[in-house]
Amino acid sequence: MRAPPDGYTLFFAASSNTVNTTLFAHLSYDFARDTTPVGPINRIPLVLEASPSFAPKSVAELIAAAKAKPGAISMGSPSAGTPPYLAVALLKMMASIDVVQVPYFGENQMVTDLLGGQLPVGIGGISSAIGHIKAGRLAALGVTTPARIEQLPDVPAIAETVPGFAASGWSGIVAPKHTPAPVVATLAAAIRAIQADPQFAARLADLGAPLFSLPPAEFGTFIVSETEKWAKVIKFAGLKPQ
Repeated sequence: MRAPPDGYTLFFAASSNTVNTTLFAHLSYDFARDTTPVGPINRIPLVLEASPSFAPKSVAELIAAAKAKPGAISMGSPSAGTPPYLAVALLKMMASIDVVQVPYFGENQMVTDLLGGQLPVGIGGISSAIGHIKAGRLAALGVTTPARIEQLPDVPAIAETVPGFAASGWSGIVAPKHTPAPVVATLAAAIRAIQADPQFAARLADLGAPLFSLPPAEFGTFIVSETEKWAKVIKFAGLKPQ
């Protein structure tokens, strides 16, 4: 934040930075206000995944089951403040459902419990689940991106049932505040050149983290909108730092 705004000191930002603005009440900086957006790099899709024994087989059926028996369904996620945890809270808020959220220290243990049937349903990163989904060991009810994704083309977006739902993680580059526009333009062009490299794009696709590209100004607008969006969810969920 205090580095010279000359383009030589950059920060590899993530969705957690927009979350922390609200989650931590006494930060010495405002992430959106005190940085200069350069450009996003990739999204990190999440997936609503279920044990094969879980009766609901779609987002609509899950919502109906949760409304029929409030508090009866346990839904797992990694720990509080992570994108999957907030995705569960967002689904509860937007679909008006009451499920018991079960936070796990790590995503691998959540997947293990889903595979073993100890946990009926959860939201996690696509990379840890996609192998089990394609092998039929886990059922994918929906992805959290605004639209369907290439890695799981037959899995609907949750937004198809809950309009406006979107909860992906993301990564990108920001610079110190007051970085000159020509410098930002040069850096943004370099990011686009890297994203155009077929090897880079293929590697991200293998990891289930597709490319995400916006001009600097639009990336800044996106950061502000993400900050405001997650502030509402954090307050809804009553989250506190752990």
